[in-house]
Amino acid sequence: MPREAEPSLNERAFILQALRENIRLDGRALDAFRNLSLTFGDEYGVCDVQLGKTRILTRISAEITAPFPDRKFDGIFTISTELSPMASPAFEVGRQTETETLLSRLLEKSIRRSSALDTESLCILSGSKCWSVRADVHVLSSDAGLVDASCIAVIAALQHFRRPDVSVSGESVTVYSMSERVPVPLAMLHHPLCVTVAFFEAGEIVVVDPTLREQQVCEGEMVVTANRTGEVCQISKMGGVPAEAVGVLRAVEVAVGKVRELSEVVRKAVEEDGKRRNVGGMMEELRAENER
Repeated sequence: MPREAEPSLNERAFILQALRENIRLDGRALDAFRNLSLTFGDEYGVCDVQLGKTRILTRISAEITAPFPDRKFDGIFTISTELSPMASPAFEVGRQTETETLLSRLLEKSIRRSSALDTESLCILSGSKCWSVRADVHVLSSDAGLVDASCIAVIAALQHFRRPDVSVSGESVTVYSMSERVPVPLAMLHHPLCVTVAFFEAGEIVVVDPTLREQQVCEGEMVVTANRTGEVCQISKMGGVPAEAVGVLRAVEVAVGKVRELSEVVRKAVEEDGKRRNVGGMMEELRAENER
C-alpha cells in the first residue's frame, strides 16, 4: 500500500527544534492559518478552496426524491468524499484509506449531525417528495489540513448554492427553471467550521493548522468544530499523546477564535460573488417577480 515519504531523522529533529524556539518552517506563528482563498464557479454551489498547498473542490447538487419512511417531514442531505492519487501518492483508486475514512466521518459529525442544514426546509410534500442535497468533496492536492479545508469548502458551497423554486398545487409539484423564477438559497441553521491543532513535546507545544511535515512529526492531533457564535459542535482527538484538560480548553479557545476569523472570510467571499452576479440589480427584480 503506497505511503507518504516519511521525514528523515534530521528533518524531524530540525522541525522539533524550530518549534521549541516558536519558529515554523513556513514562517507562520504557532496559532496562524495558512493563506486561504475561495473561488466560486459559474454554477451555483461550486467552491474551490485553497489552504496553503491543500486544494479542495466541492460541488453541491439537488434533486427531487422520496424522503425516508421514518423522516417524512425531512429532506435528505449527504456528503461524499473522494481522494484520488492526483492529490497524493498515498491515495489509491477504489481503496478507502484511513485518511478518507476520518475525513468523511468528521465532516458527517461536524456538518450533517450538527444540523447545519435545515433538512425540514427541504420537504416539498410530506412523505412523498423532498429535495435530496448532495455535497461532493474532491481533494485535488493534499498538504494536510484536509478536514479544515473540506469543511470550509462544504459550508461555503452550501451558502452559495441555489435550488430551483417550486410550487405545490394539491399533489402536483411544479419546478421552475432559473429563467422563470430566481433560485432559492438553502436554509442554514448555523455555519460550523473545523480547526485542527497538533501537539508536540507531550502537549506543551500546540500548533494550529499543521502542514504535512508537521503532521508527520507531531505526537497527536485534535479537531475542534465550532461556529461563529462560539458554540462547540464536536471535539475529536485521534489517539496520540494524552492531553490535559487545561491544554484542551486552551486549544478549544484558540480554535473558536480562528473559526470566527474563517467565518468572516467565507462570508465576505460569498457576498462578493453575490454582488458580481447581481449586475444591475437583476436579482432583486426577479425576487419581486417571485413574490408577486
